[in-house]
Amino acid sequence: MTASLARADAPALTGRPAPLRMLWITAALGACFLLIQWGLRDAPLLWFAALRALLGGAALAAVALWQRRPLPPAGGAWVKIVVLGVVNVSLAFAAMFAGVAGLATGVAAVLANAQPLLILLPGWWLFRERITARTGMALLVGSGGLLMVALPGGGGSGALLSLLAAVAVTTGTLIVRTLGGLDVVVTSAAHLLVGGLVLAGAALAVEGPPDISWTPRFVLVLSFLGLVATAATTLAWFVEAQRSALSSLTMWMFLIPVFGLLLGMVVLGERPGPWTGVGIALVLVAMLLALTQQPVPGAGPPGVLCAACRPDATTTEDAH
Repeated sequence: MTASLARADAPALTGRPAPLRMLWITAALGACFLLIQWGLRDAPLLWFAALRALLGGAALAAVALWQRRPLPPAGGAWVKIVVLGVVNVSLAFAAMFAGVAGLATGVAAVLANAQPLLILLPGWWLFRERITARTGMALLVGSGGLLMVALPGGGGSGALLSLLAAVAVTTGTLIVRTLGGLDVVVTSAAHLLVGGLVLAGAALAVEGPPDISWTPRFVLVLSFLGLVATAATTLAWFVEAQRSALSSLTMWMFLIPVFGLLLGMVVLGERPGPWTGVGIALVLVAMLLALTQQPVPGAGPPGVLCAACRPDATTTEDAH
């Protein structure tokens, strides 16, 4: 988790996500749902979510301090960071953890990652991103696959909470696109710390003082969730969210529930029905459709940041 994470490893100004980066991001995020289920055996829900955010934020803050990265200017930038922390961390983490507690791991992974469908219209309206016929078809096929996976799992509060997590993360991605001229490491750290502190306050009010069993299992789970699946993935995701077309970027999110489902099957012995297999196949077809289309021309719509599009860039303001 060094400055290299804030530098692009893809050709400049393509507007397309870096495939290797997106593969490890989606794999790590897919593993979250299994690990959250394990961690909930040892810690209350809100305290667990708060610790994940605070550990990730503290790790990135240490990197920012060590590298002497610039702080955001006072005023509007900090307001956006606070809002981002509350939405993208406090709300999203609380809803995600509660959704996992109320659903099978695979179903929670599917519903909490509906961003590809949710982000289409906002991306077109706010950033004038054109949706090609091929991308639209891929999104429809992928969304149909997700529905086939999710519907057999039933509804209830767990499903609604998982969908709320998806809405929160989608909103956070849109907010990130407006954070011009800010250091990506500092922004990532600050919003995680803000969101974690809000979660800790809510946990104290709802669950009381933390009652956590610090078993080796919980320490390992929390370490992975905080350092890999929060700090590293957030930083890498912010870089991609600021340099890639949203329609291309969010197609990768279809892989997160696939990883989540597979881990649930292999590790927990969950046995999805035949419709789930068909749904996964449709998701993979959608990925193939989206990722084999022609490269996105140019660097993206006017005003959209291209954080770290050059090898020497370390802050978003260098990457227009």
